[in-house]
Amino acid sequence: MKTKITQAVIGGVIGTAAMSLIMFVAPMMGMPKMNPAEMLSGMMGVPVSIGWVMHFMIGIIFTLMYVFLLLPILKKVKGKVLKGIIFGIAAFVFAQIAMAVMGAMFGEIPAPEGNMALIAIGSIVGHLVFGVVAALFVAEK
Repeated sequence: MKTKITQAVIGGVIGTAAMSLIMFVAPMMGMPKMNPAEMLSGMMGVPVSIGWVMHFMIGIIFTLMYVFLLLPILKKVKGKVLKGIIFGIAAFVFAQIAMAVMGAMFGEIPAPEGNMALIAIGSIVGHLVFGVVAALFVAEK
């Protein structure tokens, strides 16, 4: 049996990869382009490759928070998918707050191009996919 930390790391990496895939495919379905690595790297003045490392590290950290903070609270919630949906919503809300704080700390966040409602919907869908996929890799006990 893998440790909770190992499960969280694996779940975080695979969940972040699934979310990133959704964001790459989104423009092919008429959604605006979304690239969190470019957004992070542009805000911090680092190469996009560092933005990708940051994006995956954030996914791992969020999944660790899910395992050690959120999962114990969700004991009465039945099913990994529902727990993953709750986690995805929490990750989306936390990400919005974190981006506002980082924008205040590091300066202006590069504005996304396109319809802001579609960008928000795409981000919510991406975070839901992240939450569900990450939750599927974590044992509940």
